[in-house]
Amino acid sequence: MFRTSVTVEWGDCDEAGIVFYPNYFYWFDCTFQRFLRSRGLSQRELKRRFDAVTPVVETGATFRGPARYDDNLEVEAAIALCGEKRFRMSYRLISGGALIVDGFEVRAWAVRGADGRMKGVPIDEEFRTAVMM
Repeated sequence: MFRTSVTVEWGDCDEAGIVFYPNYFYWFDCTFQRFLRSRGLSQRELKRRFDAVTPVVETGATFRGPARYDDNLEVEAAIALCGEKRFRMSYRLISGGALIVDGFEVRAWAVRGADGRMKGVPIDEEFRTAVMM
């Protein structure tokens, strides 16, 4: 389990004073980037070392309660493999001990083909080992 936190800023909120829902998806991605860095990786490093990228191919969230300006959200993230070409990041955002959002991203392991288009390929074993430790 990977853990990080996010403080809700004024600009993250809508007219009702609660977090505007797209921001949760932004925080999912930020958490994934922090997760990679915790494993000695980054998007640049994935490109350099593996010539690969990790595009989001599916995402979703269940909103269980509001978060507001100045709330500190504890973020828990876990990774699970979904076959040979995809993996799933699960996210839980908690505020004051209460679950606010359950969410996920499914990401593909992709490289640029000879035709210049991105295509899913089997996840590199070195990456798999690094993120599953």
